[in-house]
Amino acid sequence: MYIKVHVLTERKEESLAQKDDVLYLSIREKAEQGMANRKILEILHTHFGVGSKVRIVSGHHAPHKIISVG
Repeated sequence: MYIKVHVLTERKEESLAQKDDVLYLSIREKAEQGMANRKILEILHTHFGVGSKVRIVSGHHAPHKIISVG
């Protein structure tokens, strides 16, 4: 399953919201040295369950990402 994710970095609070077919994710980490991507994967792994495999398919260096969950 592929999911569209829009990420906002360097926020005071972390949050996860869904509108239509896009997940909006706010995180505290900066978009440097992969810190934000690691946090995104951690949050989504928790959200979708322990047994799910979560990886970034597209948008490694962009705020709009395509995530594979399976």
